[in-house]
Amino acid sequence: MLRLGDYNLTKQKIMEIFNYGQKELDYLKRKDKRLGEIIERIGLIERQVTPDLFEALVECIVSQQISNKAAETVSRRLKELLIEFTPENVAKTNHFDIQRCGMSLKKASYIKIAADAVLSGTVNLDHFPQMKDEEIIEQLISLPGIGIWTAEMLMIFSLQRLNILSYDDLIIRRGIMKLYEHTELTKELFEKYKKRYSPYGSIASLYLWELAQKPEVELQ
Repeated sequence: MLRLGDYNLTKQKIMEIFNYGQKELDYLKRKDKRLGEIIERIGLIERQVTPDLFEALVECIVSQQISNKAAETVSRRLKELLIEFTPENVAKTNHFDIQRCGMSLKKASYIKIAADAVLSGTVNLDHFPQMKDEEIIEQLISLPGIGIWTAEMLMIFSLQRLNILSYDDLIIRRGIMKLYEHTELTKELFEKYKKRYSPYGSIASLYLWELAQKPEVELQ
């Protein structure tokens, strides 16, 4: 079993997929006919997750305000630079070397600060699996360059929390607007859908991302 806090061990390279199944899909289909039709059309979505919380945190910082393809390129270069993806290796790597992986100097500094916070215990990733969503968000947003969206993506794609639907995610909002044919989406209306999808907002998020980003997924 992977020990989240032991960053000196060699990382496991086995790909892990977000864990959900028919129970969650059946629930969403019952709660929302339109979303249910999209689920039927798309089928099971396999989204890779990053079990190592520090690696996932850095990837979330890298992903801010850039495309998925660009984020994958930058993350690959960063992994090549660090060799082993640990807070210790980030801490001893120069800001400018991190920047040259394809990000701004400000983003590089955010990654360095996050590594220092983990090493000092200011952010204790070992405790995250037992913490509530709100507690994780509060701890993470105390770090510069990390907002609610970054914390929410970490909770989905590392901790595999089941009930995250991010208002700060533009693609999620586009997916909802496309699904329900809205020309605008207020925070109040968003909260209505969030309540409808609960307790499986993260699974709904997977399908809303797919709907918003793939033209071939159309409404009937």
